[in-house]
Amino acid sequence: MLFSLLQAYERRFPTCHLIPMFVDSDVISEETSEDRSFHRIERRCKLDVDAPRLLKRIAGVDYVYFIQKNSLNHRERTLHIESHNETFSNRVIIRELCCYSVHPENEEWTCFEQSASLDIKSFFGFESTVEKIAMKQYASSIKKGKEIIEYYLRELEEEGITCVPRWSPCPPSHTKPMVPVVIPALPITPTITIEAPPESMNEIQVCKEGSSPLGSLNDALVASPDDKLDADYIKRYLGDLTPLQESCLIRLRCWLQETHKGKIPKDEHILRFLRARDFNIDKAREILCQSLTWRKQHQVDYLLDTWSSPHVLHDYYTGGWHHHDKDGRPLYILRLGHMDTKGLVRALGEESLLRHVLSINEEGLRRCEENTKVFGRPISCWTCLVDLEGLNMRHLWRPGVKALLRIIEVVEANYPETLGRLLILRAPRVFPVLWTLVSPFIDENTRKKFLIYAGNDYQGPGGLVDYIDKEIIPDFLGGECMCEVPEGGLVPKSLYRTAEELENDEIRLWTETIYQSASIFKGAPHELLIEIIDASSVITWDFDVCKGDVIFNIYHSKRAPQPPRKDPLATHGITSPAGNNMQLIDKSWLLGQDYSMVESPLTCKEGESVQGSHVTRWPGFYILQWKFHSMPACATTNLPRVDDVLATLQVSSHKCKVMYYTEVLGSEDFRGSMTSLESSHSGFSQLSAATTSSSQSQSNSMISR
Repeated sequence: MLFSLLQAYERRFPTCHLIPMFVDSDVISEETSEDRSFHRIERRCKLDVDAPRLLKRIAGVDYVYFIQKNSLNHRERTLHIESHNETFSNRVIIRELCCYSVHPENEEWTCFEQSASLDIKSFFGFESTVEKIAMKQYASSIKKGKEIIEYYLRELEEEGITCVPRWSPCPPSHTKPMVPVVIPALPITPTITIEAPPESMNEIQVCKEGSSPLGSLNDALVASPDDKLDADYIKRYLGDLTPLQESCLIRLRCWLQETHKGKIPKDEHILRFLRARDFNIDKAREILCQSLTWRKQHQVDYLLDTWSSPHVLHDYYTGGWHHHDKDGRPLYILRLGHMDTKGLVRALGEESLLRHVLSINEEGLRRCEENTKVFGRPISCWTCLVDLEGLNMRHLWRPGVKALLRIIEVVEANYPETLGRLLILRAPRVFPVLWTLVSPFIDENTRKKFLIYAGNDYQGPGGLVDYIDKEIIPDFLGGECMCEVPEGGLVPKSLYRTAEELENDEIRLWTETIYQSASIFKGAPHELLIEIIDASSVITWDFDVCKGDVIFNIYHSKRAPQPPRKDPLATHGITSPAGNNMQLIDKSWLLGQDYSMVESPLTCKEGESVQGSHVTRWPGFYILQWKFHSMPACATTNLPRVDDVLATLQVSSHKCKVMYYTEVLGSEDFRGSMTSLESSHSGFSQLSAATTSSSQSQSNSMISR
């Protein structure tokens, strides 16, 4: 199979009409060993890089040249490719190494390894631009990879070439040595393994999961015969899928079923995350797991049943659902120009606004499912119409923009590929300012779905009538359909709330989930008691550090602690906002005598999320403790460090806050190693790879960042 692939690659030279940037190539040198077991060819490749014309003029070049050296060893059955840039080699160093080899256990499998590096020393002050161009060229190569491979494999098959004979020590005299050729810019990817059925050169089968994105060399691959979904089911609910996309969906779903603890999302939802990452399974799995953890933590699956919008939103939030567009997508209308963003933030706070937007997105998912049933075809996204009439500088109020950016961040992370089209109407002069602020936070694929109209341009050809039936165009946009979206207006200042009231309300929204909140003060840790009857049980935890830095400990005691003492600060007239600080370990207890530490202390930073587990060895009482973490003083100087000062400023009144959830499982119910969670300062979790031992081991295990 190795030689079949090379035969297809060879046809790309000296030029390739499928790769416009690949202009030409010349053979610099070529050598073949006497027994024809080794062949090396070196080429000079001419590329027309897609770069700004100004940059080309400054650099003084129209084309970029790369040197590529291919070394094929028939005896060892390997192909090594080395390439580096010749143009600007004193300013920019680009190196790429590739290796193809036959799998040691299965001769029909081809192993592929590749690495590349980019080192920009200087480039006329355009270093960042050059780096982006280099990444863009790699992405372009990846995107075209599948199409090019399939094209040349079909061409070979049409000519009757379905098998390339393997080299033997005494080849027939008429057999010419094979010249291996690959394109100069292949995708960067770790080691993968591919297999090809000998009866067909148009199908290459994934044998070992890699992390190559769709469109690269390995994405000319299709699933094994068993990795199939019912064709009617795909057509009815999922839409057009290539064999590779179908395989990616099945493999990711199977992985979730085997490893994910909790509700498994529907195929349509998994598919959204795959599409958001161009069917790169590793990347899609990462963001999907982040989102599933986030949904569990904030009970998003139950949001439509539990969330009741405050009265202020009903009257002053200028958005609502309105029929559907011509493609059957649910249509949401937002009259942003009429919305008093400052008033809503001052009256509700960020958390309530975010919760309301999440309920809108959840409703959108539900409406997509309903429309799929109504129209008999997959409806996986919705259309949003944003009317900007009335938008002015007051909408650029900093806290309001901050709340908007946070909402965009959360929606982008957890509802990818749910926006089919965004129609922005009556954009005023101030719109470019707002767009400059928010556009960097919007995914590039999402930005491509934006259609922006200024003034009354939306009323002409190419306007609303191209996307929405004339009968349902709202009356305020010149149509005849009455729209129930509130007109908005200024929120009365009498409804404004103080910063303290908003903070307490934020705490309430957090505590409505399965998670509990706790405040931690300097000298007053928060402790949780767990009684274990059966040894070898598993204590699991999941907590977020919402404010400040904490130290997490686990202790064991054979005797029960005394009843919880009240918050000591309350005796001095100071009450914790959460009112739930609890201490169990008596000051008279001695560590190592009355109780013992069963895990090493874990320092957790503000904004982080941590999951972990502990396999208990003895029955008795286990105490989970979160303790205030003080920054250590600098050993070499009495002057405070910048980091220490910033940390002190961030933790007001020496208070920390955590949100936590714990559960005790029997060892037979514990599903292996727990997963490590880490989050940004926005408070939303990111999932990383699990690295701990499974519960079958009796040793303790704690997972941190």
